[in-house]
Amino acid sequence: MQKIVVKSPTRVDLAGGTLDLWPLYLFINGASTVNVAIDIYTTAEITPHDDSTIVLESADLKLKKAYTNLVDALSDTDPKMILLQTQLRYWMPQKGFTLKTSSDSPVGGGLGGSSSLTISLMKAFSQFCGRPFKDVHHMVQVAHNIEAEILNTPTGTQDYYPAASGGLNVLRYGYDGIQQDVLKVSGTPIAEKFMLVYTGKAHHSGLNNFEVMKDSVIKDATTLKALRDLKVIAIETEHAVRSGNWKELGTLFKREFEARVRLAPEFSSPEIYRLAEVSLQNGAEAVKICGAGGGGCVLVWCPPDKREGVASACQKAGFQVMDAKPVDPL
Repeated sequence: MQKIVVKSPTRVDLAGGTLDLWPLYLFINGASTVNVAIDIYTTAEITPHDDSTIVLESADLKLKKAYTNLVDALSDTDPKMILLQTQLRYWMPQKGFTLKTSSDSPVGGGLGGSSSLTISLMKAFSQFCGRPFKDVHHMVQVAHNIEAEILNTPTGTQDYYPAASGGLNVLRYGYDGIQQDVLKVSGTPIAEKFMLVYTGKAHHSGLNNFEVMKDSVIKDATTLKALRDLKVIAIETEHAVRSGNWKELGTLFKREFEARVRLAPEFSSPEIYRLAEVSLQNGAEAVKICGAGGGGCVLVWCPPDKREGVASACQKAGFQVMDAKPVDPL
């Protein structure tokens, strides 16, 4: 068997984040989420061995470890190895190999980097072990369960779909599970107006899924009102992208921001407010915080003729304009 190389995109969430947590979306009678895959990738490489030895190498964690066999690898007590060990416990590969992983996403960028890497690992080990998934939903279900075990917290599922499928993803959550539609982005304003800016601060203090879940279970009125508002905004965003009514997105991003700050004030930060101010003053139409917020990356919704001025102003203010764009379905 030759070396296996898998690359998976990360994503920018456009609407409906947090609503993908089970059973949160059932508390509000179903939900939609909309996200788009971007060309910031995670990579998993597996090189087969002729013996039982296993080498695990992570470029992001700057570590490389060698083991005589699978039992030895699973016995390592280093907490940094938990992601790869959980994968090994699921797959239980019968042959030795070298695994190398890497991510182009900034740590805490809010781009779903850990979920993308999980999908890269799932695809690579599926090939290596000869165990194909039934469909993308099966792969997402396993990935979601693995990451929930690792993080020991409620996790959503929307981040895995763009990593697995690319494109503009419209996901609907309801009694029957998850429905996925994957749309093209080339030739649309998403490709034309997309600008990704990194605040320079990781999103560790952003929205906390567990707190939202807990407040929803106890029927906190403020939390449930914010979630229902986010649901409405996500449905309107879905309708806008399906119908090609792109001019509505700027207003929808503003409404989404307001609802999310009501859900969790920590969603924003001084850096994000400053980035929004600089962007809007120089011609951007709106900003959309990525992921859990509190820092990380921000989508700046910017007309093409204003792009150069907005990018320059953001850089002068100390922010990093990233070389990133949406990608079509894989």
